[in-house]
Amino acid sequence: MHSLGSLIALLGGLSLCSAAPTEQNITSDIYFYGDSPPVYPSPEGTGTGGWAAAYEKAKSFVAQLTDEEKVNFTAGYSASNGCSGNIPAVSRLGFPGYCVSDAGNGLRGTDFVNGWASGIHVGASWNKTLAHQRALYMGQEFHRKGVNLLLGPVVGPIGRVAEGGRNWEGFSTDPYLSGALVYETVQGVQEAGVGVSVKHYIGNEQETNRNPETENGVTVASVSSNIDDKTIHELYLWPFQDAVLAGSVSVMCSYNRVNNSYACQNSKTLNGLLKTELGFQEGYVVTDWGAQHAGIAGANAGLDMVMPSTTTWGSNLTTAIANGSMEASRLDDMVTRIIASWYQMNQDTDFPSPGIGMPEDVYSEHEVVIGTSADEKDALLQSAIEGHVLVKNENSALPLQSPRLVSVFGYDAKAPESASLTLSFDSVMPAIQNYTLWVGGGSGSNSPAYIIAPLDAIQQQAYEDNTAVLWDVSSNDPDVDPASSACLVFINSYASEGGDRPGLVDADSDTLVNNVANKCNNTIVVIHNAGIRLAYDWIDHANVTAVILAHLPGQDTGTAVVDLLYGRANPSGRLPYTVAKQASDYGAILHPVQPVAPYGLFPQDDFTEGVYIDYRAFDKENITPQFEFGFGLSYTTFNYSGLDIQRTSVEATQYPPAAAIQEGGNPRLWDVLANVTAQVRNSGNVDGAEVAQLYVGIPNGPVRQLRGFDKVNVPVGETVAVSFSLTRRDLSTWSVEAQAWALQTGEYQVYVGRSSRDLPLTGTLTLTV
Repeated sequence: MHSLGSLIALLGGLSLCSAAPTEQNITSDIYFYGDSPPVYPSPEGTGTGGWAAAYEKAKSFVAQLTDEEKVNFTAGYSASNGCSGNIPAVSRLGFPGYCVSDAGNGLRGTDFVNGWASGIHVGASWNKTLAHQRALYMGQEFHRKGVNLLLGPVVGPIGRVAEGGRNWEGFSTDPYLSGALVYETVQGVQEAGVGVSVKHYIGNEQETNRNPETENGVTVASVSSNIDDKTIHELYLWPFQDAVLAGSVSVMCSYNRVNNSYACQNSKTLNGLLKTELGFQEGYVVTDWGAQHAGIAGANAGLDMVMPSTTTWGSNLTTAIANGSMEASRLDDMVTRIIASWYQMNQDTDFPSPGIGMPEDVYSEHEVVIGTSADEKDALLQSAIEGHVLVKNENSALPLQSPRLVSVFGYDAKAPESASLTLSFDSVMPAIQNYTLWVGGGSGSNSPAYIIAPLDAIQQQAYEDNTAVLWDVSSNDPDVDPASSACLVFINSYASEGGDRPGLVDADSDTLVNNVANKCNNTIVVIHNAGIRLAYDWIDHANVTAVILAHLPGQDTGTAVVDLLYGRANPSGRLPYTVAKQASDYGAILHPVQPVAPYGLFPQDDFTEGVYIDYRAFDKENITPQFEFGFGLSYTTFNYSGLDIQRTSVEATQYPPAAAIQEGGNPRLWDVLANVTAQVRNSGNVDGAEVAQLYVGIPNGPVRQLRGFDKVNVPVGETVAVSFSLTRRDLSTWSVEAQAWALQTGEYQVYVGRSSRDLPLTGTLTLTV
């Protein structure tokens, strides 16, 4: 039975996703979904709309290529540069080659580039404008270094598994927040003339068994994410749809299997959902590195480019065309999509040589290319500041008011000792780092131009204030000077590609916090956390007066946190996930799934919880969190009033026909059916920014779902209007029967407020369809 299952998985025809796995539909060591047939052929790129000129050029270019040159476009190769992957030049046609490189928060493994705030930090900022600005500047750095394609941003994993090792690379556990921020990121990077490859498509929610593993001649396949049709649309596909709507030139398929067909050869997810339903009819699909598990079947299923090159493709593609197992038009379409993306980004004019100034070894002689620019500094720092979330502030412990003595504790306060660590942060390292955590590990890491650690910035502040600093950043039970005005404890929570996290707490770090708090009545804890970090062991300690979840701010980490601690900046970050009181509150999806009998060779992960992850699950099960999704404190206070809900003149028609599918799918999904406005007043004593959040309770759905947010600056005593537009997609659920987004007849509950559980304004919206 294993051989039959392996054969079907390799052929790439078994796909998504109308029923959750049950014993009744298991006929071998794989799940079969008879009511979800494969989708062939792979749709050809259309070159519609803004892609028309690029496609005209691309088709002319492809017509001049030899078969060998066409094949070379579809498989990357290793070059003597620092690019993650390359496509060779076709000099006779003026194509200089193509460089693709990590990562979604800054160019990795090279010099003279900035280490930007990570995805989770951008998610915590809830700032669309800042996300766009960060992306634009980051894209400009990639452009100066001759990188054609940025491998990011990340919206998969979305964060289903609380201990997921790569959750920090994405924006949020919520599809709406992730979708809004990926839209801005795609547009910002591509404004700079650099394409993006949004990843990892799809259902890539754990690192455990993400790749096949062979031991003693026995191969265990990648984990299969078994997702039903409704769930994949309403949760996992949602932010990818926003990325396609934004014009993403590439999508990266993931390592895992989806309903037992590898994601890079799954005809339903690639040909069906992505290229047909979402209208990804211009750009190309590229594998994650080493994620190819089929030859011609992968190409026919919708895969366009393999990274790195394998013997599976190459001349086999032309052989397949000759023997009729692959259409010549499919190879032409693959190449056309790739080269059209090059033209679409205007990389045929005034673009640097691919990978210029990016040697394999930065310590060897190489051409110096400065990727950074002075005009980035404000956005770099502001991005770092706004992703910090103040979750506790008793007795106005913060901001600090010229303290006479600040005592600093914790390994996370100091800078790394080795300069090489600023250039490469790739290895899977221990849960506790020996220096400040500005980014997670693996291919999502970055290469900062410098690192200003918290202790550095605190000492500079003491110099300016003519005050004193004491520190002990090595002991787990340090002595505390009783004259200390405040004790700052810096700890972190690490995560990396290649492995899931061992837990959501760390006993040594928690012991340090308690030891300091037992000796200091004004203990302020700062956690640089690459994912959810629980705090139950000390959060209610009487001497723990303030807590900041500092996430992964990038190279300006110390400057940012000191600006917040001393009140030069007012905290405005909000949680992009839920912090539980105890780990078990996350239920069955706390841990990654492990291979178990009887399907140990083909690990199965059944997404039976549907859309009920994070705050949706907490609401459904009536679990009280430690800190709810969307929560965050400020140094001021805000009052809400004046909720107004207005239907637009657009008819709430069920399944409105589309003239043609466009980038993002049916264009009628973006019809605005209602507008919601409210008033936010700064009732405190400090100017600040508030994140007003709109949640909707769709009939027959979760209690509430985020469907809008607006971050506004509000001066003391003033009132600012916030507004939200509700589209057809926002108000719909996925109908499996109709294979379309469906509005519901009845009353929609509308909530506006400070977080998912602090919603002072409520109203209803009635639809009749």
